[in-house]
Amino acid sequence: MPLFSENEYATYHIQEDILFVTYKKGILINLPTAIQIVEDRLVLQEGLSYPVLCDIREVRSIDKAARDYLAVEGSLLIDAVAYLVETTVSKAISEFYIHINKPPIPSKNFTDIEAAKAFLRRPSN
Repeated sequence: MPLFSENEYATYHIQEDILFVTYKKGILINLPTAIQIVEDRLVLQEGLSYPVLCDIREVRSIDKAARDYLAVEGSLLIDAVAYLVETTVSKAISEFYIHINKPPIPSKNFTDIEAAKAFLRRPSN
């Protein structure tokens, strides 16, 4: 099983039974971008479910169609997701997504990577 993948939008790697998704600098996520991100993630996962640490600190924006897609199809084979945020923009994006799109999996924002990993390792999230 490959443990690393990359496309023009993000890098993906599996470590410590957590799937890390790190978005590239300045990314604007629209529906076609979201679809590609999910497709590439699912290929790497090879049918296995993982908790996901999603580093969105460099994301500039995400449109409604992409948010809607990620809340449903983007939740496939994900046990829980921790969003790593830093700037006001990344925090606002993730809080809006969590509260408006209401993904069907446990989801939470973090500024500390160790706290995010601890959340993902909890059995009930």
